[in-house]
Amino acid sequence: MIIIVMGVSGCGKTTIGKQLSQSMKVPFYDADDFHPLVNVQKMANGEPLNDDDRRPWLQSLADHIVQWKSTGGAVLACSALKESYRKILGSGMTEIQWVYLPGTYDQIKTRMENREDHYMKADLLRSQFEALEEPDYGIRVDISLSPKEIVHSILARWNDAR
Repeated sequence: MIIIVMGVSGCGKTTIGKQLSQSMKVPFYDADDFHPLVNVQKMANGEPLNDDDRRPWLQSLADHIVQWKSTGGAVLACSALKESYRKILGSGMTEIQWVYLPGTYDQIKTRMENREDHYMKADLLRSQFEALEEPDYGIRVDISLSPKEIVHSILARWNDAR
């Protein structure tokens, strides 16, 4: 099983993804670690990525997802803001459990302003909210809960759905 934890930057994808992978005893991957250097530099310079910037990155992730599935599964933290991005990530896969972590702009902006050493700066958050196409499927857990409560909710709902 592949679980993709999605949402805008700063919503808690990495924190939740790591805890979820530990609970499920599968590897955790952060999609940010797969960005080409040119994308990282662009974001570090305060420039939002466009669809052309994201396409090769998403295809690379899709290839990894197929590999991870064949080796027992994984949890991936990935913004996956648009439905077209989610289609690329899911190409060739039928067993992806999507987990969406919604939150308000102000709530997430505050979180981003408080984190250190991340190339995605808070001033790029508006562009992520503008690009976001909220899914009407998968597991949705509001980020106002504690990480432990979010993971518990995800696991309970995932087990109910199986």
